[in-house]
Amino acid sequence: MPAWDAEQYLKFERERTQPSRDLVGRIDVPHARRVVDLGCGPGNSTAVLRARWPSAETIGVDSSAEMLDRARASDPSVTWVQADLRSWTPTGPVDVVLSNAVLQWVPDHASVMPRIVRWLAPEGAFAAQMPANVDAPYQLAADRVRRRAPWSELGSSALPSFGVESRGFYYDLLAPLTSRIELWDTEYVHVMPGPEAIVAWTAGTGLRPWLATLPGDDARQRFLREYAIELEDAYPRQHDGRRLFPFLRRFLLAYR
Repeated sequence: MPAWDAEQYLKFERERTQPSRDLVGRIDVPHARRVVDLGCGPGNSTAVLRARWPSAETIGVDSSAEMLDRARASDPSVTWVQADLRSWTPTGPVDVVLSNAVLQWVPDHASVMPRIVRWLAPEGAFAAQMPANVDAPYQLAADRVRRRAPWSELGSSALPSFGVESRGFYYDLLAPLTSRIELWDTEYVHVMPGPEAIVAWTAGTGLRPWLATLPGDDARQRFLREYAIELEDAYPRQHDGRRLFPFLRRFLLAYR
């Protein structure tokens, strides 16, 4: 999984947290004793869990020490754990497992997701949300710039991979292990002041691993300026000068 910058990620804290609010609001678990935020990042989604089940033992798990430092400062009452979610296991049954915008970075959902479901207590819930924007204009624009000189020689040849499967895949995978599954997609339309804001959004998430392969900050800034120019046509200017930035997310809610 990539290294993250908490400050860059939280530039759009409201927009990044809203999907976890929407997802947690749909979880049908009235009383929870233990909840886990798997891939908790800087703790914004963990705060949503805490607000829903304030008396539950809350555990936030993330591989990034920087993200966890930010999370720990925001709420020291949570048990924050630095670990790879692919190998971490809770010490006992969990009533709610939330994974907000992290599993797209994790390969082999066919083995990872059933493993998570098996942590659940009876009637517990596994709730996941993943961006599903492989063919979105901002992704295609970044690919076009990366393939041009000098970026095709300076950056890694490997592009960031987004492992998001179809709704049918997740249903067939988890239906034998669960009593009920809900699956849906939501397209959030974010109002951005200009292409530079879309660049900042992407630089804090999907584009970040590739940017890290460029030789120095000057090269990264030059790439981002060229990327912003590419986005001008991809996201047309509205009458007030702002840009509409649609962002599709896939939701999954599975109960034991």
